[in-house]
Amino acid sequence: MMPVAILAGGLATRLGSITQSIPKALVEVAARPFVAHQIALLRAAGIQRAVLCVAHLGEQIEAVIGDGRELGVEVAYSHDGGTLLGTGGALRRALPLLGDRFFVLYGDSYLRCDYAAIAEAFQASGKLGLMTVYRNDGRFDRSNICFREGRIVRYDKTPGLPDMTHIDYGLGALAAGALAGRPDGPLDLAAVYQDLLARGQLAGYEVHDRFYEIGSPAGLEETRRLLSEDP
Repeated sequence: MMPVAILAGGLATRLGSITQSIPKALVEVAARPFVAHQIALLRAAGIQRAVLCVAHLGEQIEAVIGDGRELGVEVAYSHDGGTLLGTGGALRRALPLLGDRFFVLYGDSYLRCDYAAIAEAFQASGKLGLMTVYRNDGRFDRSNICFREGRIVRYDKTPGLPDMTHIDYGLGALAAGALAGRPDGPLDLAAVYQDLLARGQLAGYEVHDRFYEIGSPAGLEETRRLLSEDP
């Protein structure tokens, strides 16, 4: 199974006072830091290595999670340093720790999906990237993808565009070559996906189980309820 990069360097401003002194990854959810739930889910899916891309208060995450031994997954860290690199820039910096092909998971997403099937679809596609998508129809957040006949036709976060029935689910897969040739400095993962789409190098994979997230107060409460109910 491919390793996974967890993008955990954001400032989490939407959570207000909750994340004034701790990073979003350490927000308490069902008596554990959220990132511990993420890693447990990945371990259950057969993933053995995670690279946490950290920035804001990232040293706190490393102090709590350590090398991942207690969670059953090998954990390494890639730090942005003095300048926030954005989601794409953080991935580019982490490439030496990730190898040729890897999953990319947003640090606030909790995704019950078939990671092995997604890895197989990525391999079979022969493309540099894959984005998982979910038919959202504006329910859980603003839809940003036009997905037809198994293909991503358009990916755009501009509000109100027609035919945007799907949403970026929160899990992708990339080859290291997807980030090749890009200059150092801040970079958004969305721009990487859009570039791959324009070049015919972005596969789409539709997931049918809804996503959970802690990036918003409402999403945090939903995820707390979900994980509090788990046996």
